[in-house]
Amino acid sequence: MKLEKMDDFFAARIEGYDEHMKRDIEGASGFYAYTATLLPQEMKSRILDLGCGTGLELEAYFGINPSAEATGIDLSEVMLNALKAKFPDKKLNLIQGSYFDVPFGEKLYDAAVSVESLHHFPADMKVSLYRKLHTALKDGGSFVLTDYFAESEELEKEYFQNLAALKKEQELSDDEFYHYDTPLLVEHEMDILCQAGFRDARIMKQWGESTYTVLAAK
Repeated sequence: MKLEKMDDFFAARIEGYDEHMKRDIEGASGFYAYTATLLPQEMKSRILDLGCGTGLELEAYFGINPSAEATGIDLSEVMLNALKAKFPDKKLNLIQGSYFDVPFGEKLYDAAVSVESLHHFPADMKVSLYRKLHTALKDGGSFVLTDYFAESEELEKEYFQNLAALKKEQELSDDEFYHYDTPLLVEHEMDILCQAGFRDARIMKQWGESTYTVLAAK
């Protein structure tokens, strides 16, 4: 397979993207709405959405908390434009870029959320990201992560080995993000969250064989 840059991959698939995600992704008919129920319901709550895409989780959340304020970060300008068009009356701060590079600030957000985005990245990158995220949350804040995870340690290793082989074969740089799934074990993901400073990380619900909603508290 030929690897595509992350932003190019999603830009090329914007047509019908929402329908595809809801129809073809395991558990998606339920997990967007469920994820939204774990976010704060107080008026004007501030949330940070990592890899917000077209805002499927925000669509569910604004239905629960219409006064919420959301900051969304995504690599794809096309995705962010689609998100902005959906919610012209909502308070949105949309940032095009990598959430590994964008500064989050300190104690700004009541909660953070990420759905079907973080399974593209290795553990060492996630430790620093989650530390930055922990700092950005207010005391008592939380992070809701819904994503799919590797079903075994062997598969987790295989994903990363396959990606490394493809990048070598195609002479691709490690300085770019390419669309290739490298999910961790859910237990490894929760361990990383705890290493980053979250005092508690637990599975709230499982969707099918390998998708989970994890809640981590500051």
